[in-house]
Amino acid sequence: MHDVVIVGGGPVGLFLACELGLAGCDVLVLEREPDPRTAWKALPLGMRGLNAGSVEAFYRRGMLSALGVADDPHTSPRNLSHFAGMSLDPANVDIATLPSPALEGVMTTLEAVEQVLSDRAAELGVRVERGVVVDAVVQDEEGVEARSGGRVFPARWLVGCDGGRSAVRGLAGFEFVGTGPQLTGYTAFATIADPEKLSAGFTLTPRGMYLRTPVEGHIGLMDFDGGAFDRSRPPTRDHLQDVLRRISGTDVTLDEVHLAASFTDRAMQTTTYRRGRVLLAGDAAHIHSPLGGQGLNLGIGDALNLGWKLAATVHGHASDGLLDTYTGERHPVGARVLDWSRAQVAVMRPGENAAALQDMIRALLATRDGTTYVFEQVSGLSNRYDLGSEHPLVGRNAPDFCLENGTRLGELLQDGRGVLLDFSGDLGHVARRRPSRVRHAAGPARDDLGLDGVLVRPDGVVAWAGGRDELDQAVSRWFGEAENLRH
Repeated sequence: MHDVVIVGGGPVGLFLACELGLAGCDVLVLEREPDPRTAWKALPLGMRGLNAGSVEAFYRRGMLSALGVADDPHTSPRNLSHFAGMSLDPANVDIATLPSPALEGVMTTLEAVEQVLSDRAAELGVRVERGVVVDAVVQDEEGVEARSGGRVFPARWLVGCDGGRSAVRGLAGFEFVGTGPQLTGYTAFATIADPEKLSAGFTLTPRGMYLRTPVEGHIGLMDFDGGAFDRSRPPTRDHLQDVLRRISGTDVTLDEVHLAASFTDRAMQTTTYRRGRVLLAGDAAHIHSPLGGQGLNLGIGDALNLGWKLAATVHGHASDGLLDTYTGERHPVGARVLDWSRAQVAVMRPGENAAALQDMIRALLATRDGTTYVFEQVSGLSNRYDLGSEHPLVGRNAPDFCLENGTRLGELLQDGRGVLLDFSGDLGHVARRRPSRVRHAAGPARDDLGLDGVLVRPDGVVAWAGGRDELDQAVSRWFGEAENLRH
């Protein structure tokens, strides 16, 4: 019996597998697609943006360089996202208000992300089995089974990371609720006979929105048809050309369409992320439009939050209720992203009301406060979990504290343990009771923010800061009282 079976070998499933493998769990990943290499994951249709929160997650696990990015992400933002097709100006971001060192997002591809995570998973002993279509999930108090035809894959826990059309979600009986579509979106790679007729970047028109990316031939469309076209039939050249001409108001010609797919802005979420021994992460737990590129990033955040909690539960040293904090912390984050997606669709919808909203949003984005607020939302840096403390750092992504010897917090988190930064030098007794779960780093910091110390969870979230009386309670809550002798 495996400790954990993960259904879905995309970025979210692989990131979770790496987190569990780092903690010494026996992990099996089941992926339905037999070949990880497809045109949909490579440029241009596989292009994805890692936001600042995801960049920091890769940095804290030592995987940024494998993505072709410098391992030190401490830089001012140069390229930001957008809100409803309206770009953000990096010069308007108030860096002083942001609690993270990783302020620069990264453009990459699904292919590159999956390759990095697959390589790391293999190093950690994770086994990936491809071509497996899960058709049944059966669980009891002792364990859970994923079944595929006549094959049975038993585990103590099962996690569905199998995308927006998740089989696990339906088979395990999760309730999936939300709002229906207002549009059909398209992404396509085409040969455009007269690309000069299309503006570069996002273009909002009275009839919808189109996007022309810097990659020649890569276009996106949003047609407010109530989602009628999506999944009804393949998007042909003639259909895409008709939609593009109507939305753009030009007579642009598509000579050939090489790849094309449709989607909608349905915004749906499961009411819980756990049912018994089955959990969900990524698009299996929540779906929304791709506006702002938050889908992949939201899923990576799920995996980062769940991984160490599930590993602690597997090894038997989790505090009571630790695994339930996964839903408690991540479900509200997912709900906010769904609302953020809905808001962008409302602003883009053709009509005079939306046009008035667009003017208002542009005015707000011309201000420093407005741009900073939007950037905090799309970057994931505004997330704060309610951990029962009024301290402004607790529940937030930890600043990348640097000790006087040059060691940064991000380096200390690479082995997946929590970290007690002991600036005063007399807090070590707390960490010594859990040496395999909490790394003790003592010594002054270049800027300690006036704190005696900071306790950071494996996912980089501050669990305690400042008052010593609360330190023992925080360690007990997040790291348990004793080690399991089996490990």
